[in-house]
Amino acid sequence: MAQAKLVRVIHGSVLDVVVDLRKDSETFGQHYSVILNDENRLQLFVPRGFAHGFITLSPQSVFSYKCDNFYDKESESGIIYNDATLSIDWHLAKEDLIISEKDLNLPSFKEVTQ
Repeated sequence: MAQAKLVRVIHGSVLDVVVDLRKDSETFGQHYSVILNDENRLQLFVPRGFAHGFITLSPQSVFSYKCDNFYDKESESGIIYNDATLSIDWHLAKEDLIISEKDLNLPSFKEVTQ
């Protein structure tokens, strides 16, 4: 039930991050991040086989997704935001983050890719 996604920000600003989970890829385990906002009007294509996460950088954001497959709660997964292997810079201080209970309990990159 993987999904490819095309994402953009209609209002506000978001740091969007993708991680390559394809074990046979030259970029396996690497991440890419980009700021999407209503000024630069950039879009990001997230292929199947990539983890996808984001953080809002503005008080309010409207984030738009176009997906090529239906959402399936049973196949949902994730990686803990502060994974030491990935070392992602989320552009905000840890004390300024608001993280859901669900996201605080996600596994590490190594656990997801074993």
